[in-house]
Formats: sequence, structure tokens, C-alpha cells
Amino acid sequence: MTRLYNDPVNFVDEATAGFVAAHAQRVCQVPGGVIRSTRSEPGTVAVVIGGGSGHYPAFAGLVGQGLAHGAVMGNLFASPSAQQVYNVCKAANNGGGVLLSFGNYAGDVLHFGQARERLIREGIPCEIVAVIDDISSADREELHKRRGIAGDLTVFKVAAAAAEAGYSLEEVVRISRAANLRTRSMGVAFDGCTLPGADDALFHVPAGKMAVGLGIHGEPGISEQEIPTADALAELLVSHLLEEVPDGIETVRGARAAVLLNGLGAIKYEELFVVYRRVHALLEEAGIEIVEPEVGELVTSLDMAGASLTLFWLDDELERLWRAPADTPAYRKGSLNPAPPIDTAALDIPDADDIPAASQTSRDAARCIAQALRATREVIDANVDKLGKLDAIAGDGDHGIGMQRGAVAAAEAAEQALARGAGAGTLLRLAAEAWSDRAGGTSGAIWGVMLNALSLTLGDDAAPQAEHYARGVAKAKQDVMEFGKAQLGDKTLVDALVPFSDALSQRVAAGDDLASAWSSATQAAHTAAEETQALKPKLGRARPLAEKSLGTPDPGAVSLAMILDAVHRVIATAD
Repeated sequence: MTRLYNDPVNFVDEATAGFVAAHAQRVCQVPGGVIRSTRSEPGTVAVVIGGGSGHYPAFAGLVGQGLAHGAVMGNLFASPSAQQVYNVCKAANNGGGVLLSFGNYAGDVLHFGQARERLIREGIPCEIVAVIDDISSADREELHKRRGIAGDLTVFKVAAAAAEAGYSLEEVVRISRAANLRTRSMGVAFDGCTLPGADDALFHVPAGKMAVGLGIHGEPGISEQEIPTADALAELLVSHLLEEVPDGIETVRGARAAVLLNGLGAIKYEELFVVYRRVHALLEEAGIEIVEPEVGELVTSLDMAGASLTLFWLDDELERLWRAPADTPAYRKGSLNPAPPIDTAALDIPDADDIPAASQTSRDAARCIAQALRATREVIDANVDKLGKLDAIAGDGDHGIGMQRGAVAAAEAAEQALARGAGAGTLLRLAAEAWSDRAGGTSGAIWGVMLNALSLTLGDDAAPQAEHYARGVAKAKQDVMEFGKAQLGDKTLVDALVPFSDALSQRVAAGDDLASAWSSATQAAHTAAEETQALKPKLGRARPLAEKSLGTPDPGAVSLAMILDAVHRVIATAD
């Protein structure tokens, strides 16, 4: 159980405030996360890591000299928003470009990808390395689909040590990718974790059983079995990892590897040491030279009962960077000369209060858009439980609450923007940022992308016509598919968005007014959403439970169709 909290809604904010207060000599808080409170060498690469909260010491605990320059902190088990990523990157930037690294979850891929595009547009070089160490999450032939778990640390550590040594961004990316491809992890779980304020754990493992290959959010693994002895667990983990020796390791005997035995939150250190005793012996028997192993909590999942084993196969360069000193709140190695503190007043923090001038016709359109966002909030409020139940069939059940958080935030941001004289484009941009910030996760990223696409299309000058909205929706479709990599038939929101966009463009081109065109297109979206019942998910957390989702429509497609209905009622009234 997570026992100590006040209002669960404020748990992450209050935990962050306490963390920064306890470690002010190493970190300081910025909008969206934390950065080093000590100076870095000007012109060097900044390594920014991140993901959902609830995994301490990942990610904030790994910020400091010799390791990350900044960490972006989303809500519990929810990816941070693109705005949060952007804010932390701007504050952490040393002038040598930015490397973004995270655990290859769908929401993170979307949000960090959007932030990267924005930084590049502003002239800040930025690259991404998504960690893929979990051997249970996809076959070896599909490495790119694997998720990041405790192996995050090896990639983060090597990248940051390279940046500290003055490597260029290109070289930091090169060595980070090398570390990524040489890292393999596997986890097990005995029971799930409990979110603050929740009555029960996110999932349970049957009594007396152990889930093999379970992910850090409860993603399904590969099997269940009786709970073994500590030695038998060590043998299981080592045997699986030795079957997955990376390319480039010609023979195990004589190879060097860093070893990480990670506790997921509820396993005591003494238990881990009992397991590591056997892990160490097995690896030595295999002829592997163990280099600076780590035993403890490295990437957790609140109070989840479980553990994971990571092997990081080294070469000379990787070993030097792995051994390099670091000093962070949760991870220390070797010794460093303390760097002087930064000047927080000089940090590059984006100004969120700037409202560009807008034409009267654009401000008039903004009022209608704000009304549409209010209607969106109302329809999601009325259906939050339904959407959550749909998502729980093959996902983690948070689609309803995530959509609700996003819709509420977007509607509130729109009202504030309207009161300050914003045009249509600016109002939509602020609503997009608010939705993405508050909702987090994949749905937050997708809705941020869609609203931002409309924002860029409408702008703050012209009076939006039906063709502007059709072009904006078409751009939203294109951007969502580009960032999220989903295609028709993957059982995602895209399966409803594509027919909606295509029908809207066709009806507008045929001369229909916006209300009529939107109505026809919305019907196409509803039909397509229902037809997702026959599909199996090919992306996201529902992918491993594909069979279970048959007969149930995709929650993202269903919520999109609901919202399109609500928006149509606003458009029809306005006309």
C-alpha cells in the first residue's frame, strides 16, 4: 500500500517539492521537472531523461554531476507532456545540444518527439535514444518495440558520462545507442503496486505465483509459475539473459559486464543480496568478468513486489564511461570536484503569459472554440467511467480519467485565454498545452498534437472558414500518424480519425457548410469506432492482450467519436 499522502491529486507535486528541498545542493525545480543546481561546462551536451513518476530513483534521483542534466516528471505512471519536456530542456541546455532518453513507452515517444521537433525549430539540436532493454516485451526480431526498465540506468549513465567528457551530440548519440543495444533486462513480480488513494493494487498475481517478464507498470509478461527459491530465481533470470547475448559478443567466456539487480519497491535489500549471491556465482561460472555491479532500487514501481536483473555487456569505451564518477541524490560513484551552483535567475524558462495580438474575427472564432471545449469536457465527464471500463479490458483502465484530466485542463485554459483576448490559434495552442500537460500518457500526447495542428492552421488573423477546419483536421490526422506511428487497422484513435478527416474534407470540398460536413464526418467516425471491435491492437500496452480486446471497441476511437458529436452540437448552434 501507498500509505502516506494528503490529497492523491497533489501527490506528485508534493513529493517533488520534498525531494528538491532535501537535495537542493544537487537539483533545483523548473516547470515540468528538475535540473542540476550545479554548473555544467558551457557548450557541452545536456542529457535530459524522464517519464512517469512513481519509479524513484528514476528519474529525478538520477540528476546531478556525472549523470543527467535534467529529468522530466510526469504524473504517476503517465508520460510527461511535450511542454514539460520542452521546459526542462530549455533550462538544462548548455549550448551543445540535447539528448533525450526514456523508456520507449508510447506516450513518452509522442511527447518527447514533439518536444524534440519544437527544440529543433528553435535552433537547438536534439536527438532521442529510447531504451529497449526488456527482453520479455518483444521478440529479438522486434527490438524497437521493447520497453525500457532498469536498463535505463546504463544508457543514461553512459550518455551523461560521455557528455561530461566533452563528446559532441553526434558522439553522445553513438555511444548511447551502443549501450542500449548491449543492455538486456528481465523482471519478475509477486504482486502489484497501489496508487495513492486507491483501494486496491493496479493488478494482482495469483497467491503463491510469480509473474515472469512482468513490466514495471504491470504490463503482461511471458508466464506465471510457482514462487521459486532465491537461488532458483537467480538461475531463471541468468539463464534467460544468457540466451540473449547481444550482437558483437563473440563468446560469453572472457566477456565483461556490469550487473544490476533491481528491486521494484517492496523487496528488501537483504532479499536482493541473497539473490545476487547466486547471480554472481552463476556469471563467474560462465566466465564473465563482473564490472562494478549495482544491487538495490534503481527503477521502482511504487510498492510493487518484484525484481529485475540487467546485464550490460561492455567494451573498453563503455566500461570507462560506466566507471566514470557521478554524484546525484540517488546514485553516487567515485569522487568529483563539486561544481559551483547555477544562477537560477538566468535560466531560460519559457514565458507562458504572452498572448499575441489577434483580429476581431479570430477572437470571435475563439469564443466558439472555447464553447466546443466546454462541451468536450461535459461529454467526457459524463462518460469517464464507461471509457475507463473499456480501457480496462485490455489496457490499464486509465483512459477515462486521463481524458477527463485533459478535457478539464483544456477547457479551463481556453476560458483563461478568452478572457485575455486570445485569437483562435493561440487559444487552441494553450488548450493543447494544458491538455497534454494535465493528461499525460498517450491520449494526452495525441490530443495535444491534434489541437496544436488546428492551432497552427487557424492562426490569429483570418476568419476561419469550413475549409480551414478541414485542413486543420487533415493536419491533425497527418501529425498523429507521424508521431504515433499508428496506421489504419492498428486499433487506435487513428481508425476513427482518418475516416472523419477524409469525410470532412470531401464534404467541405463538395460545398457543404461546416455544420453539415461535420455531421456527416462524425457519423463516419462513429461507424469506424464501432468497427474497431473486430480489430486486434498492434501498438501500445494493449498489444500483449490482443485476443482479450476482440469484441470491444478501441477506447480512444470511442472517445473521439463522443467528442465530435459534442462539437457538432456547438457548431450547429453557432450557425
